[in-house]
Amino acid sequence: MDVLRPTLININGRMYRRNVIKEEHYEEEDCSYMGLTESEDVADETCDTHFIEQTDKGYRCAIDVPSVLYKYIIGKKGETRKRLEFDTKTSISIPKQGVEGQIVITGSYKSAVSSAVTRVEVLVENFRKKQPFTHFLSFPLNDSKIQEGFLTFKDEVLQQCSQDHGVEGSIFQNPAKLHLTIGTLALLNDMEVRKACEHLQECEKFIRDITGGKPLPLEVTGVEYMNDDPAMVDVLYAKVNVKDGSDKLQVIADRLVEHFVSAGLMIREWDRVKLHGTVMNTLFRKDSTVEDTGGTGRQATSEREAFDARNILKKFGAYCFGGFELNTVLLSQRYSIDCTGYYSSAGSISFS
Repeated sequence: MDVLRPTLININGRMYRRNVIKEEHYEEEDCSYMGLTESEDVADETCDTHFIEQTDKGYRCAIDVPSVLYKYIIGKKGETRKRLEFDTKTSISIPKQGVEGQIVITGSYKSAVSSAVTRVEVLVENFRKKQPFTHFLSFPLNDSKIQEGFLTFKDEVLQQCSQDHGVEGSIFQNPAKLHLTIGTLALLNDMEVRKACEHLQECEKFIRDITGGKPLPLEVTGVEYMNDDPAMVDVLYAKVNVKDGSDKLQVIADRLVEHFVSAGLMIREWDRVKLHGTVMNTLFRKDSTVEDTGGTGRQATSEREAFDARNILKKFGAYCFGGFELNTVLLSQRYSIDCTGYYSSAGSISFS
């Protein structure tokens, strides 16, 4: 890490510096203290994101933390919690592992409780980023006409290009799961899922303002590849555009990401959302459970066998999968299937 440009952690709009320390590799239950012990940015920071109440014995603050993150506050053999308590002169009560609840911090002084709360927040925020995503915002492309066009595309590619290196049926997307990923979220308990659903509902108004309260007519035409060498491709995707040539779909996607990033539910990966409907992905080759929503599944990237897409691009570069009217944004759950074969939905909003 660059000493002059240390890692910054954003917590509720405030920026905290992560100290430069020698990092170690721990087993799953062993968690470092992230070098926050003597950070003046944290130790002297007052907490205004949580209510600290005065009690007969001093001060108390309860904060919501998903149970899967408790271990990072406890640390190996309880060392992280002990160090937090010693440094801040507070007591930290954590529910049993697997039991959703609040972490309660108590102390004789309000400033001590405030400091402990901020340090716990920094730990939680840092380790939250390392959790695999559980949900994603999506535009479904599994309209029957698009599925039919996709299956025809698959059949023709296998008939005409199966002799090309790496081209085989296993690397094609499941037609029922065709979609555009807007952004991914790690929602670690039911409360966070409900929060995400509430924020999605808040987006309905601006989306309807953009679409005029009507479904958005789209056309899925043409294919493109992700990397620089068409002879060594891992992902081939379909291009999706609004029929009137406008950028309404892109604007909606970017506004959604902006909203969820501001709410602390999503991490921004790009300046603009890269909308693409994956039709072929080498991650599917040896593991059909892998999804193209941003995760790498159980296969390391180095183990992926690329395919030669030059003939596919030459013969099907302008292939038309079909058109349909998009009318919904879904909060889709990873590794799940609904009655249509698409991802189960935790929440949704409509354009009309």
